[in-house]
Amino acid sequence: MKNQSKAFELLLLLSVFVVATCGLIYELVAGTLASYLLGDSITQFSTIIGSYLFAMGIGSYLSKFLKGNLLSWFIRIEIMVGLVGGSSAAVLFVVFEQIVFFRLLLYAQVILTGILVGLELPLLMRILKDRIEFTDLVSRIFTFDYIGALFASLLFPLVLIPYLGLLRTSFFFGLLNIAVALLVSHKFGNELSSRRSLRWSAWLGIALMVAGIALSDKLTSFAESLTYADAIIYAKSSPYQRIVITRNKNDWRLFLNGNLQFSSEDEYRYHESLIHPGLSRVSDPKHVLILGGGDGMAAREILKYPSVTSIKLVDLDRAITDLFKKNEGLLKLNNRSLVSNKVQVYNEDAFQWIRQNKETFDFITVDFPDPSNYSLGKLYTLSFYRELYNTLADQGALVIQATSPYVAKESFWIIDQTLRKAGFQTSPYHCHVPSFGEWGYILAYKHDLPEVKQLPAGLRFITERSWTTMTDFPADMIARSNHYNTLNNQVLVNTFEREWAVYFK
Repeated sequence: MKNQSKAFELLLLLSVFVVATCGLIYELVAGTLASYLLGDSITQFSTIIGSYLFAMGIGSYLSKFLKGNLLSWFIRIEIMVGLVGGSSAAVLFVVFEQIVFFRLLLYAQVILTGILVGLELPLLMRILKDRIEFTDLVSRIFTFDYIGALFASLLFPLVLIPYLGLLRTSFFFGLLNIAVALLVSHKFGNELSSRRSLRWSAWLGIALMVAGIALSDKLTSFAESLTYADAIIYAKSSPYQRIVITRNKNDWRLFLNGNLQFSSEDEYRYHESLIHPGLSRVSDPKHVLILGGGDGMAAREILKYPSVTSIKLVDLDRAITDLFKKNEGLLKLNNRSLVSNKVQVYNEDAFQWIRQNKETFDFITVDFPDPSNYSLGKLYTLSFYRELYNTLADQGALVIQATSPYVAKESFWIIDQTLRKAGFQTSPYHCHVPSFGEWGYILAYKHDLPEVKQLPAGLRFITERSWTTMTDFPADMIARSNHYNTLNNQVLVNTFEREWAVYFK
């Protein structure tokens, strides 16, 4: 009898660990999915975590109304948590492009999952209160709860997202929840009411989760086929973003978290404009730094200058740089630039890398995604630009992609003002890229640069006479600003969100 009681306690305490692990995983899945689909990861994670914890509080309060056979209630709730949480990513992925009230569904699912998880711990404490002394009960419950949370928080970014992906992760932990319910129903069937129906429900839930795991890739492909007009030839979730490449005849397109990064039909306009107006003015450039640019297109343009002896490229996401080093179709686009013996790739955070760097460079190009969230916004701050100032050679040049001066003109000029505040002289310019519209860049330097020298042969867009038209800004692209972007107050991110939100209304 004593051994059976110990087994009972151990099994339910193990259930606490599973409940905590699965609960946090569902929370992380929802936050990650929302940041993929809606952008601004800090806002999404903050609001989802807040909603989830609030919902858990509601669940804890509601648990006192559960009467009767508490073990049966626990099994029912475990099955419901597994079904709702386990299917959450698949449901949200599939309906994203199909319904206008996606946010409402997202938060409804988060709150429902939170309420169900919130019911579980008080319920387990009530089940165990007559078997374990209260002091030991509280300490054991919360010890297993916190250990489970730590386990989930480490497992999610390091193992689950890189190797399983969002959908398979969600289904797998739904399976764990329901497996616990089934194990408890078999182990302590004599203490249950309606044990046959509970077991059948658990087996049905397990079958659904296993089917979901098996079909995760097809579900993801189906959901993304509704989002992207062209055929998807590559899709992967890295620890940092969702990477999708589509192809339509000869047009290859890269999307990160649903945002277009380039179209092979016109990317030459973007990358020639990014590199040549600045690099052609540097006398005998040898050492070049690329921040971002993991697709290798900027490196391709820089390698057209014979004097360049070394290029250091710093891009956070190894999945991107590996893809553009190995895929034959993409190697043709970047002219095998990332496998050149002149190019060294560092998969590190650019903010940290630049602070530790002691080398100076003749030319620096900053090709980051737009400042759509605070983690990207830090790469457009005064602190970062001051580090770049110290990294740039005295007679060198720096160029930054700076979003659209037509759609987000205030954001564009905030970037310009931030560079000036860091000590740079600047020459803003723009060009038309059909896939994006009017796009902006800022050339920055410490001392006046000479005029454009001879350009490399074979350019398709930039000419020696282009500079005059590129630096001419019509009235609808001018919004002079005294604001500048700092780590403490990222005014740029808020401005960028506001301007692009108006554009897409």
